[in-house]
Amino acid sequence: MNTTIRKVLVANRGVPAVRVIQTCRDRKIPTTAVYSTPDRLAAHVFMATDAVHIGEAPPLESYLNMEKIIQAARTNGANAVHPGWGFLSENAVFAGLVRDSGLLWIGPDPEVIQKMGDKIESKKIAREAGVPTVPGIDSPEDSGEIRRWMKDNDLAFPIMIKASSGGGGKGMVKVGADAELEPSLARARSEAKKSFGNDGVLVEKYIEKGRHIEVQIIADRHGNVIHLFERECTLQRRNQKIIEEAPSPSIDDEMRRSICDTAVRLMRAIGYSSAGTVEFLFDSLSGKFYFLEVNTRLQVEHGITELVTGVDIVGLMLDIAQGSPLNFMQEDIRPNRWALEVRLNAENPATFSPSFGTISRMHLNLYPGLRVSQGVYEGFDIPPYYDSLMMLLMTAGPDRETAIMKMDSILCRNLRVEGVETLAPLLLSIIRHPDFLRGDFSTRFIEEHLDELVSMFPEEDSEEEALKIARYVTEISALGTPNWM
Repeated sequence: MNTTIRKVLVANRGVPAVRVIQTCRDRKIPTTAVYSTPDRLAAHVFMATDAVHIGEAPPLESYLNMEKIIQAARTNGANAVHPGWGFLSENAVFAGLVRDSGLLWIGPDPEVIQKMGDKIESKKIAREAGVPTVPGIDSPEDSGEIRRWMKDNDLAFPIMIKASSGGGGKGMVKVGADAELEPSLARARSEAKKSFGNDGVLVEKYIEKGRHIEVQIIADRHGNVIHLFERECTLQRRNQKIIEEAPSPSIDDEMRRSICDTAVRLMRAIGYSSAGTVEFLFDSLSGKFYFLEVNTRLQVEHGITELVTGVDIVGLMLDIAQGSPLNFMQEDIRPNRWALEVRLNAENPATFSPSFGTISRMHLNLYPGLRVSQGVYEGFDIPPYYDSLMMLLMTAGPDRETAIMKMDSILCRNLRVEGVETLAPLLLSIIRHPDFLRGDFSTRFIEEHLDELVSMFPEEDSEEEALKIARYVTEISALGTPNWM
């Protein structure tokens, strides 16, 4: 039965909140923003139809406070909730509370979120659906059990220990030698407990030349499951993505069909609805791919898929939540562009330490083929309590070379941010690196090339300095020598 969305509460902040509000504006759907005390002047607050203060800075008091968020929806007349990405977006308890409160949940069913939120359970479901998974051991009790598993399967280090719950690189530790096993296991359990309230882990074979490829899925509540092709998300720092592109330069058309069809088969077996992503690890040495996880939410990098396919994924999520069937078929999706995305985080580009404070200057020249999802503005004070993502920069062109060229131009000449450090120098070094230009990289690229990438950081912009001098000389010529000289 169709239920019309009258107003959407966006249970998020910054870039994800802005992105959802943009589509709601296009649809002329009113929105309610929620905000913490330090976010009272945030961009998403100004963009929404109205806004509700839900608590102080700590996320547990604000953006993770389920009761306050649901109460804000009721108070302001919202009958639907979109969680964006991060915070409560993959929280089955929150999704259930929203649904039980009589509100529309713009996402997959809570039961599906629960099943896919546990990596051990999701791998079991994938295996039952005939989807290949990375060789591993689930819920090892101690290091001795891990060693026995390695011996029985003739495996050598390195291996990966992963938290069975959550994502974002938290609770994920690479173990390079036997002597590292006990402290690494303890660290992974500690991080998992702290981040997700569950210290359960699994252990997997480490794929040395792994490529991270994910397939975007859209599924309605009428049994239609369609893929929007794949994205390459291999370039990561600390197991978190910073550059993505679509399509993937790692695979040929035959492999593309195989990976995308496998993702559709899995999501159909799960009974999935709404937007979701199936993540795979592609072993470039063996030519095999393995299931990693299902992200039961809107992905940060969904924008590049929108650029190459011409669809609005957030808009489709709204339609599906209202009970509408998809109005297109698989053969209607024909990507005809190449798109590249970089995540501009407020971080030191050499150490990745967060950089907080006031953005004293921010200037971005609009450029053909550029798309920006911006969560901050000049004068905004970046608080130290949340994710450091400032904006997403996306470029598109008829081929990979054009998309990279446009991104180079943006990062080098058309973007200025002062007051906080950003990853811009690192991003520029990466897209100029010969291996990146050849499409020859793995998930270890930044780790292996960091010193080289840092050495490539551009020096102070000599052109800008020359312009300053020229302006000063012009002023002296026109007005004479100032009194203070």
